Amino acid sequence: MNLILLHEADFISSDIVRLFGRRLEHIIKVHRAEPGQQLRVGLLNGNIGSGQITSLDDQQVELRVELTRNPPPPPPITLILALPRPKMLKRIIQHVTALGVKKLVLINSYRVEKSYWQTPWLDEEKLFEQCLLGLEQAVDTQMPEILLRKRFKPFVEDELPELSQGSHKLVAHPIGGTTCPVDLSENCTLAIGPEGGFIAYEVEKLKEAGFHSVHLGPRILRVETALPVLVSRLFPSS
Repeated sequence: MNLILLHEADFISSDIVRLFGRRLEHIIKVHRAEPGQQLRVGLLNGNIGSGQITSLDDQQVELRVELTRNPPPPPPITLILALPRPKMLKRIIQHVTALGVKKLVLINSYRVEKSYWQTPWLDEEKLFEQCLLGLEQAVDTQMPEILLRKRFKPFVEDELPELSQGSHKLVAHPIGGTTCPVDLSENCTLAIGPEGGFIAYEVEKLKEAGFHSVHLGPRILRVETALPVLVSRLFPSS
């Protein structure tokens, strides 16, 4: 937890917050904090600053906070991602959030098993929890938007053209295409398939929507590895 995230409900006055539970435990056990100590804090979907501990015991902690600076600017990317296996989903949501992606669309694909869509980790509350962990790691406060789309063809034909309008459209695919560009200066919509990649039909549908196939070289990477490599390559300064 590199950033203690605050919520509006934590404020007991204009500049005092009272925290319990997981954040209190982290402050006591990891920071080994004492009254008077300054900690890095940020308001969810707001500014970042510092909080000085004014009182602390094993039940609660109070901090006087100053939120004076903006969160880091996000990379101008919309990520289209075939729904990963449930055991990977938690980590990937954290990675996506930590990388600064602010719009993520989880879609269906031929190689996505139907059972994946039944996982409880797709519940709004569970996704929110994983996003919080990603924000805390990256010292960010801006919650990403996550959309779920269970039908590939209607999404690509009906929604994707407007969603990707005015952006550089890329689909990561290990076969064919060109080397993934570096350090883009424009908005990007990036589509990443499941383990094993999109099937040929899906790649063609994306190409019909204006997407260009790119790869990372001869090595075939797992989705959870390829995703941060691709985003960091496209926007290394973010």
